[in-house]
Amino acid sequence: MPPIRQNGTPAYKRIQATILKRIEAGQLKPGDAVDSERELAKIHGVSLMTARHALADLEREGMVERRRGSGTFVAPPKIHFNKLMSFTEQLATRGLISCSKVLSCSVVDNEPDISARLASPSGSRLLKVERLRLGSDEPFALETAYLPARHFPGLNRGRLERGSLFSILDREYGVTLAHADEEVDATSADTKAADLLSVVRGAPLLRIRQVIFSANGQPTLYGLGLYRSDRHTLLIRRFR
Repeated sequence: MPPIRQNGTPAYKRIQATILKRIEAGQLKPGDAVDSERELAKIHGVSLMTARHALADLEREGMVERRRGSGTFVAPPKIHFNKLMSFTEQLATRGLISCSKVLSCSVVDNEPDISARLASPSGSRLLKVERLRLGSDEPFALETAYLPARHFPGLNRGRLERGSLFSILDREYGVTLAHADEEVDATSADTKAADLLSVVRGAPLLRIRQVIFSANGQPTLYGLGLYRSDRHTLLIRRFR
């Protein structure tokens, strides 16, 4: 049997790379069967335990799903919330093409709770942007963002339809977003969310409310996101 490592790369990593390459090339699509542990062990000349390790890691990463009694299959594309990134950046890490449909873009002055979260006086004018986020033409999320209107003059629907909000804030307004305080819970899809996200009414959604801060510590953006639970995974590291 060949050594476990080849050119310094563990055998299970080489197996994963082969599977991922086929997924990225479109040879394996969501729902397609992946070679079994025994088949992978035979193809790559490794032990059954090594092949099992490779599939277990891919499952933890959300790339495949293992169905008891049926086998291992390519999982539907998912986003992992383990870093503050724009939607465009998140999908790029999964090899997916992203786009957004701006549903509304208006200025409101009747959101005192959100104004307070953004350290703005009650009654402040806020830019409210509602967008449907899509990946490879499939609906992933419904997001609403609020920003202090006085800080971002000229930010309008047309500009938002042409690029990432994070990138626009950085490139055109000199605002670099650094970290977010988030509240995460579960909710169910109302009629509007169900229609936009192509799920049944009452389907489970992941809801994230966040205040995003700039590099100088200024609360800059308040976001409310409703995410399809079958396409998003929240990763949390816990310490004792």
